[in-house]
Amino acid sequence: MRIFLTIVLLLASAAVTAVSTAALPFYWDKSGEIEPLVWFTLALWILFALAYFALRKVPKRAAIVLVIAGSVAIGGAAMAGPPNTSTDSARYAWDGIVQNAGISPYEYVPADPELAHLRTDWLFPEPVTDGDAGDGTGEPDCVGDRIMTVEVLPGEDPATGPILCTTINRATVPTIYPPTSELFFAGVRALTGPDPQYMPMQVAGLLISLGVTGLLLRTLIATGRDPRWAALWGWSPLVATEGVTNSHIDILGAALLFGATVLVASGRRWGGSIALGAAIAVKLIPVIGAPALLGKQPWKIILGSIAAFLLLYVPYILASGVGVLGYLPGYLSEEGYESGSRFILLSPFFDGLVPVIIVAAVIAITAGLVWWKTDPANPWLGQLVMIGVVMLAVTPRYPWYALLLVPFVAMTGRWEWMAVPLALTERLLIPSADLARAFVWTTIAFIVAVTIRRMGPGGTRRILGAVPRTIGMYRNRKKAGSQLKTVTER
Repeated sequence: MRIFLTIVLLLASAAVTAVSTAALPFYWDKSGEIEPLVWFTLALWILFALAYFALRKVPKRAAIVLVIAGSVAIGGAAMAGPPNTSTDSARYAWDGIVQNAGISPYEYVPADPELAHLRTDWLFPEPVTDGDAGDGTGEPDCVGDRIMTVEVLPGEDPATGPILCTTINRATVPTIYPPTSELFFAGVRALTGPDPQYMPMQVAGLLISLGVTGLLLRTLIATGRDPRWAALWGWSPLVATEGVTNSHIDILGAALLFGATVLVASGRRWGGSIALGAAIAVKLIPVIGAPALLGKQPWKIILGSIAAFLLLYVPYILASGVGVLGYLPGYLSEEGYESGSRFILLSPFFDGLVPVIIVAAVIAITAGLVWWKTDPANPWLGQLVMIGVVMLAVTPRYPWYALLLVPFVAMTGRWEWMAVPLALTERLLIPSADLARAFVWTTIAFIVAVTIRRMGPGGTRRILGAVPRTIGMYRNRKKAGSQLKTVTER
C-alpha cells in the first residue's frame, strides 16, 4: 500500500507539474490578484511532502527505484511547456549564440546593432503594427507573454522601427554571468544551433538534476545513510520548476558544489577545490560552500579553487578586460543589496547600510563557526547550516538560489530545511513584503522547533548553553596559547 500510495502521489505531482507548465499563462504580477500558478505551486509542495513521507516506510530497494522513476517523471513533466516565471534562459541562449560566433558575451549588449546579424526570430520577434494582435493605435507594439520592448540603440537600421522586441530581459546591459556559465551556454548552443527555443536548456537542466539524484543515491548508500533522502532533491518542486522548466543556471552551480563536497569528503581535496572554483565561476554565490570544506589543510581548497576560478576567466579577460564584470555592480544596486532595502527581515527596523552590516556579520560569524566545527570528512551538516543561514539572512527574491541548499538537505535528512526554498518561492509568486516577512520568520521558528525536537530531552538547554560554551572554549584556547608562548620564551 505504501508503494502504491507513493506511485499515485508521484503521478499526481507529475500531472500537476505538466499542467502548470503547459496550460497556465506566463506568470506576471498583478496587484491584488493571486495567479493560478500560486495555487498549482502550493499543490505541488503538498504532493511533494505527502509523497516523501509515504516513501519513508517503503522498503529500500523499492524506494531507490521510486526515487529514480519519480525524478524522471516529474523532471520530464517540467518540460511540458516554456518557462513560466522567468526568461533568464533566453539570455543564456543569446550568450551561447554570440560566443559560437567568436564574440565575447561581455563585449556587446544584446540590443547592440553590431550583433543584429545574429538575431533569431524567437529572441527578437518583429513588432506588430496592426490587426487583432496590435494595440489599435497603429504604432508598433511588442506582443507576447515573454516579449519585452526596448528602444532602438544608436546605429540601428531605421527600417527596424523605433522599438526592438526581445525575449531577453535587460537587453540594454551586458551579461552578468561568470565563465563556467558562459562556457556551458556556448556548449549547449554548439550542439543545438540558434533556432531551438527553450527546450535545450530544459533538457540540460533535467540531465543535471538526474545526475545529482544519482550522485546523492550513491553517496547516501556509501556513507550508510538512508537513500530515501535523495527524494528531497529528485522530487522537489523547486528542482522541477526552477532547475528544469525555467532552466536556471544555478542548478549547475548546485551540482558542482555538491560534487566538490563529495570529493573533499572522500579525501580528494585538490579535485574538490577545482570543482569548487568551477562552481563559484557559475554564479559566485557557491562561494558560501567554502567554509565547510576548509578544515584541515585549508590552503589546498583555497589555492585550488582560486586557480580554477581565474583560469576559467583567462580567455574572457583577454577578450574583454574589465568588461568581464558585466552587469554585476548594477545588478547589486538594482536589487537593493547595496542600500540594504532588500533584506526584508531587517528593513522595517533599520535604514541605510545597517541591514547590510548586520547580515554581513551574521554570515561571517556563521562561516567562522562552520569552518571551526565542521569535519571535512563529514561536511554535510556544515554545508546545510551555512547555505541555509545565508538564504534566510539575505532572503533573495529568487527561489532558485536555494538550489544550492537542497542536496545538503537530502544528505542530512533534515527535511525541515525545505521550508527555506518554499518561503523564497512564496516571496517570488506573491508580491507582498509583509507576507514574505511573516513566511520567513515562520520558517525560522519551524526549523528551530524541529531541530530542538531532534535533539531530544534537554535540547533547549543545550542550544542556550552553546554560546557560553563556545566563548569558554575560545578563552581556554587563548589562555593555553598564552601559556605556551610564556613557556617557549622561558
